[in-house]
Amino acid sequence: MPDLTSPSLDHIRVFLAVVEEGSFNRAARKLGRALSVVSYAIAQLEAQLDVRLFAREGSRRPELTETGKALLSEALAISDDVDGLLAKVRSLRQGLEAELSLVVDVMMPGDALAHLLRDFQVMYPSVALRLHVEALGAVAALVLEGRATLGIAGPEIIERAELERETIGSVRLVPVAAPGHPLARMGRIRAGEARKHLQLVLTDRSPLTAGRDFSVLSPRTWRLADLGSKHMLLREGLGWGSMPVHVVRDDLASGALVELPLPERPAGDYTLNALWRRDAPPGPAAVWVLDAAREKLAHCPQ
Repeated sequence: MPDLTSPSLDHIRVFLAVVEEGSFNRAARKLGRALSVVSYAIAQLEAQLDVRLFAREGSRRPELTETGKALLSEALAISDDVDGLLAKVRSLRQGLEAELSLVVDVMMPGDALAHLLRDFQVMYPSVALRLHVEALGAVAALVLEGRATLGIAGPEIIERAELERETIGSVRLVPVAAPGHPLARMGRIRAGEARKHLQLVLTDRSPLTAGRDFSVLSPRTWRLADLGSKHMLLREGLGWGSMPVHVVRDDLASGALVELPLPERPAGDYTLNALWRRDAPPGPAAVWVLDAAREKLAHCPQ
């Protein structure tokens, strides 16, 4: 078996052009080269790989051989990888981040976040993304530790000299319970009545705001690590608690949960703030995320 020679990227791109255009002539026009140059490149590639890529006999249209079909996906992958490499180099030269680590508050509407990330992929295909979803002080903690470039955090952030902070929107919270819960069955809830019942609250997984209570009325609480667990237990009637409207909208419409008209109104607008370290200002991709998050939140139904 003869030794194989590494093919050139140019020859691989000529091969892909012939496949895409369906003829040597059209590939030559697309590439702006002479037909003889295209034919030579294919011949060289076949010689370097010791394979036959096209069957040319009996047809004016080059047809891929079985070997050519088998190698097509690898050729495409090589071309795409090189394009990605060049795009990243151009981005780095322009000051664009190679990677963006983003941490968002669990209260951030999922649809808004998904749409933002979809648009981000289109705008910055060469920027790698790391996404974290946290609650309360854990968002700011990741930014302070340098594990996240940009954070979207709730209002319960202790002012820190190391952090810059900018309000970008809010979500609405409402106190809810299952329809069979004692508070839900009351026609009018008296002041202080909520204190007599178990309240489900999110707990902070970071030491930044550990020990602080936010919108907690009842001395009887269950502390939960994630919003999904809180939602599930509320639907089961195990307690009452405040939830983002976008999470419980369908439950309120179906009657699986009911909004509680508490006199104390522990819920309301939950402000979302962009956070970053003062010694690491956001680059172009992070600034785009900040602006896009503000725009997505402005159009979220409340």
